[in-house]
Amino acid sequence: MVQTNTSYQAKDIQVLEGLEAVRRRPGMYVGGTDIKALHHLVYEVVDNSIDEALAGICTRIDIIIHPDSSVTVQDDGRGIPVDIHPQMKKSALEVVMTVLHAGGKFGGGGYKVSGGLHGVGVSAVNALSEWCVVEVKRDGQVHTQRYERGYPQGPVTASGKVKDGESGTKTTFKFDPEIFKDNIDYRFDTLAQRFREMAFVTRGTTIYFSDERSNRELTFYFEGGINSFVRYLNRNRAPLHPVVYVEKEIDAVGVEAAIQYTDSYTESVYSFANTINTVDGGTHLTGLRSALTRVINDYARKNNLLKDSDPNFSGDDTREGLTAIVSIKHPDPQFESQTKVKLMNAEVQTYVQQVVVEGFNTFLEETPSAAKAIIAKCLTSARARDAARKARDLVIRKSALESLTLPGKLADCSERDSSKTELYIVEGDSAGGSAKQGRDRHFQAILPLRGKILNTERARLDKILGNNEVKALISALGTGVGEGFDLEGLRYGRVIIMTDADVDGSHIRTLLLTFFFRYLPLLIEEGHLYIAQPPLYRIAHKNQVKYAYTEHEREDIVKALGGEKANLQRYKGLGEMNPDQLWETTMNPENRTLLLVTVEDATEADRTFDMLMGNAVDPRKRFIQTHARSVRNLDV
Repeated sequence: MVQTNTSYQAKDIQVLEGLEAVRRRPGMYVGGTDIKALHHLVYEVVDNSIDEALAGICTRIDIIIHPDSSVTVQDDGRGIPVDIHPQMKKSALEVVMTVLHAGGKFGGGGYKVSGGLHGVGVSAVNALSEWCVVEVKRDGQVHTQRYERGYPQGPVTASGKVKDGESGTKTTFKFDPEIFKDNIDYRFDTLAQRFREMAFVTRGTTIYFSDERSNRELTFYFEGGINSFVRYLNRNRAPLHPVVYVEKEIDAVGVEAAIQYTDSYTESVYSFANTINTVDGGTHLTGLRSALTRVINDYARKNNLLKDSDPNFSGDDTREGLTAIVSIKHPDPQFESQTKVKLMNAEVQTYVQQVVVEGFNTFLEETPSAAKAIIAKCLTSARARDAARKARDLVIRKSALESLTLPGKLADCSERDSSKTELYIVEGDSAGGSAKQGRDRHFQAILPLRGKILNTERARLDKILGNNEVKALISALGTGVGEGFDLEGLRYGRVIIMTDADVDGSHIRTLLLTFFFRYLPLLIEEGHLYIAQPPLYRIAHKNQVKYAYTEHEREDIVKALGGEKANLQRYKGLGEMNPDQLWETTMNPENRTLLLVTVEDATEADRTFDMLMGNAVDPRKRFIQTHARSVRNLDV
C-alpha cells in the first residue's frame, strides 16, 4: 500500500465563497474558457433581456461591442429591481449580480417562461469579467453599481431622473483576460447569427447589433417569427409547398412549429426552448420528427400511395428535404447542462407530437397536391436509401473478400494508436508523391485523390457511394457513413485536407468540406478535421530561405532580406515543392499551421453550403458579385 503525507482533515475542506467558485471552475457555468464560452457570456446577458420580451414588456434590445471589446446590452424592459431584498438585506440588483441562483425565475411571479433559467447567468458573467457596470432605469431614476471581478465597488447609487414610464437595464462588461486567454475575441458573424435566431423565435422584438471595432451593424426584426425563419433557410431551395405553421398551448407549455419540404437531399431542422437554440435537440425535436413520420405513413396508407407490400417510411425517409423549426416556451424546462444544449422534459415530446400530428394531418388532407409531392419525395428517398444500403454492404463485402479494408493508393502509417495518427487527403498524384516521400511514416498517412470528388450537395447517398474517390476516403477513415457511421472506428485522430493554393484547390477543398459537413458531421463536431496551410512563396536571399503564407508576410520578409534582391518563387501547387520543402513548411508539427474546421453555427453553415454548392444559380451569382472585390489570392 502506498503511503502519502497528504492531509485530509476538516481544515483541508475548502469552501469557495460567492463567485470565487465560478472563477475557479468556469467550465461548470459557461462551458469553458474558449471562444465559445466567451460568446456564451454575451448570450447570458442577452437572454435576460429576451426574458423581458417573452413577458411582453421589452420591445427592443441593443447589443454593442466597443473598441476595447467591452460589451453593452441594453433593453427597454422593467429594469432589475433595486429595492432592499428582505432576506439578503441589500439591494436586489446587487443580489442578482453577485449571488448564484438568485433571480426572478424561480418563484413563478417574475416570469411565466424564461431562457436564463439557472439563475447563475448574469452573476457568472460578472464573476468572469474584469469589470462590469449595471445601470437600471426604474421608478423615475437611474440606479448604478460597478463591480470588479464580481465584487461591488460601492453600493447601488441613484443618479439622475428619467422620463415618466421609462425603464430598462443596461449592462456593460469587459471579459477578464486572466480567465479568457490566448488573445481570443468576439466574432461578429457568430454573435449576429445567434441574435438573428433570437429575433426569429421572439417575433415582434427588435434586436440591434453594432460592432464598433469594425463599424458593422445589423438590425433584426421578424413579424413572421419562425415562419420567416423557414423561408430564410429555404431561400436557395425550391419548396414543394407553402410553409405549414402550427401553434398551440397545452398545460401552460407553448408549442409552435414551421414545416416545409424542398427539393434538397438534406435535413435542416432546428429546435428552440424558450428562445435558446438546443443544438443537441431533445424531447421537442423527437416529438416533431416522430409526428411527421407518423402522419406521412398514415396518409400514404389511407390514400393507397404506399402498396401493401411496401414497408412503412422510416424517419430517415420522411426527413429528406425537410426544413423545420420547433420552438417551445416552457415555465420549467429541464436541460442536460448549464449551457442548455438539450431539452429533457419528457412531457414535451407528447405535446409537440399532438400539436404537429393535428396541424400537419389537416394540411395534407386539405392540400392533396402537396401531400402527393411530399410522399413522392419520401418514396424516392426510401428507394435511394435501399440502394445506398446495398452499395454500402457491397463495399463492406468486397473489402472482406479482398481481406484488405484499405484502398490501394493509401500510404498508411505504422502507428496504430488513432490519437497519435494523421491522414493527409492530398489533391493529385504529384502532390501525393511529394507528401509520401516527405512525411513521417511513423504517424502520417497519405491518401491522394484523383481529380474532383462528387458534389455531395447535389447527389443522394447511393450515388455518392458509387464514386471511387469517396469510397476510398470512407474506407481509409474507417468510420463508415450514413446509418452505419461509428466514430469509434476512426483510424486517424487528425484528418487534414491539403490542396493547392489555387482555384481548383479551393474547389476541391470545398467539395471535401461539403461531404464532411453533410455525411460525417461528427468528425467536425469532435474536432478531427483540419485544413493544411501550405506557403504561397519561397523567398531566398544569399544563404537564407524563408516561406511566406500570406501576401503581407511576403512583403515583410522581402523587406527584411534586403528588398528587391531576394529571389521569389510563387508556389501554384503542392507538386512544385520537393518532399523536404513540403515536410518543412506544411507537414512538420513543429513548423506547420493547421486550421481546425468548426461549425460554430449549423444554420448559417447549412445555408452557405446550400447556396455555394446547391442547384440554385441566382443566389450563388449574387454572392460572387457581392464579394468579388474582396477576393484575394485568386489565380487567373
